[in-house]
Amino acid sequence: MSNRLLSLLTEIEHAVIAAEAAPAGGRWNTQRLINFNQGLARLTLAVYSVAELVETRGAILLQSFTLADGSLCLKANLSWAGSENTSAYAIYAKPEINWRNEANQIALKWIEGKPALTEVAPSAENFPVDSALAATA
Repeated sequence: MSNRLLSLLTEIEHAVIAAEAAPAGGRWNTQRLINFNQGLARLTLAVYSVAELVETRGAILLQSFTLADGSLCLKANLSWAGSENTSAYAIYAKPEINWRNEANQIALKWIEGKPALTEVAPSAENFPVDSALAATA
């Protein structure tokens, strides 16, 4: 069970990086946390911008557990920074399953599910106080 958890997490990480090699001109910063005893793993995805600022993009949480029939199940919970939306993806271990394809599917779902960045309309709150005073004079 623990080998499958770590290998799937690594495959997902590689698939995300391969699908979007230079996000916004920057580079990926990933962090992995794994608790083999609990069957949990988390991949946190962030981007270093060209100016070396870190922007968190989201996370993928994996849960590994045994079903009542004794078969393995891995559940991926996808989340994105700045959004309350989440998505779940379950993988049931079968002899014919291709784990690399499943990792690619999870990575693509995460990339496609990223919330679109919306541009904020200019308002008085976005301008410095000096420019607001100069505009009224």
